Amino acid sequence: MTLRRIAKIFKSRPTIEGAGVHLKRAFGYSQVPQFDPFLMLDDFHADDPDKYLPGFPWHPHRGMETITYILEGRVEHGDSMGNSGVIGAGDVQWMTAGSGIIHQEMPRESPTGTMWGFQFWANLPASHKMIAPRYREVKAAEIPEVSTAQGVQVKVVAGEVAGVKGPVGDITIEPEMLDITVSAGTVFTHALPAGHTAFAYILDGEGYFDDRRDAYAYEIAGHGWTDLERRCVCQHETVVLFEHAGDTVQVTTTDQPVRFLFVSGKPLKEPVAWYGPIVMNTQEELRVAFEEYKLGTFIK
Repeated sequence: MTLRRIAKIFKSRPTIEGAGVHLKRAFGYSQVPQFDPFLMLDDFHADDPDKYLPGFPWHPHRGMETITYILEGRVEHGDSMGNSGVIGAGDVQWMTAGSGIIHQEMPRESPTGTMWGFQFWANLPASHKMIAPRYREVKAAEIPEVSTAQGVQVKVVAGEVAGVKGPVGDITIEPEMLDITVSAGTVFTHALPAGHTAFAYILDGEGYFDDRRDAYAYEIAGHGWTDLERRCVCQHETVVLFEHAGDTVQVTTTDQPVRFLFVSGKPLKEPVAWYGPIVMNTQEELRVAFEEYKLGTFIK
């Protein structure tokens, strides 16, 4: 067992997307290709309906996948393939845009008043960018949960933990997506394929994601030399990007529990040409995509 250590830490930043949705971007365009094959992670968490109800009206996608995971609230979905539905707390929507899809994602007023969810963008390899679009809706009841005697709970969306497989499979980047809660005073270890990109996004609490516990052993994005205080314990709304070397991730808690999303996948190591909702390999492919959208020939 060789432990992976922290390569870099990012703090999510406020932004506004869609028709006026207030969210926090954990990583995105400016971090390509550090998270390869993942392109973006947005955290939309708001108690004010005015900050999430504007939603994401009809827009196109091509060449990538969108993965939406809801913790609280409801989001209505519709697309050019005729799919429609509502996902709520604990549900996942995994959409492969492939050759092209037009869809909308419109949050509805949450029963609790709070909307909290996440959207990941994952890249597709050149060989799959123009495959037929595919839509999957996975309800919370379909997502298995693994509990250990050491005080760890894992919801397995994609990947495998303790012999339990998640409902999402057959994805080219071999993704792993886990919602993990580690109780206080616990050490959690998790093996993953060598060379796969891996990161954690912390939802609540705090924990140590590097056995060295040395805040000066890695870079913290946006942290200037004038910021003299650095902490080696990682807290909410923080992205921990792990080094590629090693086959095991270790998370340690002390007097507080920690809850985080753990995501990993096989890097594509391909050029990325990305503008707005379209992600291709070349600028010419981007030009063709937007020209087809303008001409009405985008949907194949």
